[in-house]
Parts: sequence; C-alpha cells; structure tokens
Amino acid sequence: MRYAVLGAGRQGLAIAYDLARRGEAKSLTLVDSDGERLAKGVERLKRLAKRLQVTPVEAKLEGDAGPVELFRGHDCVVSALPYRFNNMLSRASIRAQACWCDLGGHTKTVEDQVAYAREARMRRVTVVPDCGLAPGLANVLAAMGVAEVPGARHVRIRVGGLPVPPKGPLGYSLLFSIEGLTNEYTGEALMLRGGELVRVEAFTELEPWKGPRELGPLECFLTSGGTSLAPMGYKGKLETYEYKTIRYKGHFGKVRPMIELGLLSLEPITIGRAKVVPRDVFHAVAGPVLADPGVRDVALLQCDVTDAKGAGVRYRMVQRFDAKTGFTAMEQTTGYPTAAIAHALARRILPHGTMPPDRLGLGAEHLKQLRRRGLKIRRSVIRDRSV
Repeated sequence: MRYAVLGAGRQGLAIAYDLARRGEAKSLTLVDSDGERLAKGVERLKRLAKRLQVTPVEAKLEGDAGPVELFRGHDCVVSALPYRFNNMLSRASIRAQACWCDLGGHTKTVEDQVAYAREARMRRVTVVPDCGLAPGLANVLAAMGVAEVPGARHVRIRVGGLPVPPKGPLGYSLLFSIEGLTNEYTGEALMLRGGELVRVEAFTELEPWKGPRELGPLECFLTSGGTSLAPMGYKGKLETYEYKTIRYKGHFGKVRPMIELGLLSLEPITIGRAKVVPRDVFHAVAGPVLADPGVRDVALLQCDVTDAKGAGVRYRMVQRFDAKTGFTAMEQTTGYPTAAIAHALARRILPHGTMPPDRLGLGAEHLKQLRRRGLKIRRSVIRDRSV
C-alpha cells in the first residue's frame, strides 16, 4: 500500500507509525511545511519502523495543481493538518483518485466535504472525514451501540485528554494543535435533545464526571465538533445525542471568563495602528505556555447508549502514555483509529463517496482491529434502571 501522510507533528507520526506496523505500508510520503519538523519526524519513524520506506516532502500544499500531482499514485492520503486545510485538500485527493481521511473536528467543513460525494463516486474513491478520537472513534462506538441496543433512545459521549498530573495555569497541556483546542471551546455544539436538532453554545453546561480514582475530581462540559454530523443522521430515531469534553476540576472556571472577555474571538480589533485577531494573540501567547513536549497523559472515553428505561451498553476506554514508543495517549487514540480507516480505504473495501466513519457500518471486526492496536476499549452492560 502507498500512503501519503500530511503533517509530521504529534498525530501525523502516530498515524504513519501505525500504517507501517498494521497498514501494510509499502511506502509512505510524509509531507510538512516545516523542514526541521519533517526531518525529525522521518528520523523518528526510521527508529520505530526500520523497514518503512519514507519519502519526505517539504511543501505548503497551496493552490490546486500541486496537491493533485503530489497525491496521485497513492492509495490513500491521510491528513493530520488543522481542519482548515481539509476542504481544499480532500477535493485534490478526489481529483488525484486517491482515497482520503482526516482528523476533522469542524462540522461545517465536514458538511462541505460530504457535498463532494457524487464526484468521489464518479472517480471511484472514498473520503472519510472526522476519523480521530472525537469526532471519530467516539461516534463509531456510538453507532455500534445503537445497532446493539433494541429501542435505543439516548447516546451520551464523554471524552478528554489530560496530562498526568495536571500542569500549568489551566491544569492542562496541549495534546494536539492549539487551533483545534480553541475551535472546540468556541462556536456551537450540535446535538439531539427531545428528538430535535439543537445548537447550544460551546463551553457551557458544566457537570462533574467520575473517572479513574487516581485522577481526582473531574468535570465535563459541552464543546463543538465532537458529534460531527451524527445528530443529523439520527434525527427521528434517537431522543438524545450529546458530547462533552472532560477536564480536571477547575478548568472550566478558568477558561470561561477568557471566552466571555473575548480573548478567543475571531473578530479583528484595532490596537494603535494595527488590526489583530484576539484568538491569534491567544495562540501566540498561551501556546508556548501550554506546550509540553515531554507530557505523559491519559485519554478517557465513555459512550453510553441506552433505551427509554436506561438499559443499554457502555463503551469505556482509559488509554495511557506508551513509554515504549513515546506516543502519548492522545496520539494513540487519535492516530491509530485514523490509520485503521486509512488501511481499509487503501484496500478499497469501503463504499465510494464521502461520509463520516460512523456511517460506514463498522462493527466487531473494526473493534477487533482497534484492540489489536493496543486501544483498551471495554464493553459493559447497563442494567434497566426502572427495575
């Protein structure tokens, strides 16, 4: 199989490593705009996957012709770039007749990508956005749960990545791009409530959450992007489909005032003679403070699917930093599910068109593949609470 992985950062390297280990990668093109990061990424991959043939390409992937030419001849292109690139580059992948998947995280972008379904079918390729942890794995497990539970009515998903122990002024370390983090913390959360599609302001509806005892008190709240398009697909079938992000207790109380003060706003303001975007300033100032190259973390996922009486199934995952490979829990839980879908795309066993992963009908075999990759996903039964 021939793969192209876009982005030599945290998640990109985890994806490339897993494709070498489990994805039958004959060769891999690793693309990044930063030459130094690219060189370090190739060096690390060669240490971890000695037999993998890696071709580094330093490129900014701008315009139309360049990406199409670069992608041509690959079985699958996998993007670990920020979501703002996905619309343009997934179209380039279609034109190059290479399957595509990405980490997503921005619902409007995914809606735009789904609109290319006819072109993708005509060129006999498949585009699967939102393949990471959440959106991605969490939505796939929810779909599996809905298929298992007779009369399923409610889906409640809780996901978070946390440094262990909590660090810095927010009790948090960056486990993926700061652009992705502030995107989740702003905008609107799309969900089903009372069977109706609703949009609720992100970073609201705080509640406590119980995780592993050693982590201490945790909390969760609504964020944007985590549900992807799933609530739309389940309208008329479910009463509830909601997603909340998990953090250490106290995180919400520190970040919410920043949002209310406009520090994450995208509206330019004038300072002296210059116009600046507050969010860009926040990224520049807070990014280096929250960055921790040596972070050890835990990734948490809980997906409950229940019927009207509260009976159903629970999928739960507690994934920890891997000292053997050096991959964080967030890199494993984001990168490996994406790589598993990329492998299926390269094998051309998925239907042509564009669709998020929860619409692919993935089931027990996919879960088996994820567990083979070391993801500690456990299933349990939720008993009827009316008894």
